[in-house]
Amino acid sequence: MIWVVRLIMLGVGLTLLVLLAAQLGLFQGQAPGDLGVRDGRLKPPSRTPNSVSSQADLYPEHPQLAYARIEPLPMPGDARQTMARLQGVVGAMRGARIVEQKDDYLYARFTTPLMRYVDDVEFWLDPVAQVVQVRSASRLGHGDLGLNRKRVEQIRAALASP
Repeated sequence: MIWVVRLIMLGVGLTLLVLLAAQLGLFQGQAPGDLGVRDGRLKPPSRTPNSVSSQADLYPEHPQLAYARIEPLPMPGDARQTMARLQGVVGAMRGARIVEQKDDYLYARFTTPLMRYVDDVEFWLDPVAQVVQVRSASRLGHGDLGLNRKRVEQIRAALASP
């Protein structure tokens, strides 16, 4: 019976240790150094199933092509209106912090409340296709449990609503 109590205490102790490590930022990962638009492209999707990209088809040999593929966002107005709307939608979302904004580009970081995981999300107003190209990726982990796709779809719905 005493071994059950010790096992429970060990489990509680490990859980508290993991939560402390998370709150100290040990699960945030490193910010990618290669974000942004280069030759009309955002960074490719991650090589593991933890990202989505509206430009995934530009990388036909990518190992996560089917998982990463997502439609670009519509532009609800001209470039200035779209960027203002996008900034408002993203800035109001839980855990969001806008890191960089230009006339045609927005980069935000989303941090989960409990474990403090960070996802990097980029938006680029594609002048040729007249859409908002998007890439959302987790910094750490093999999978994202569909969180990046869900976030992009929430942004899509918010942009579409009046």
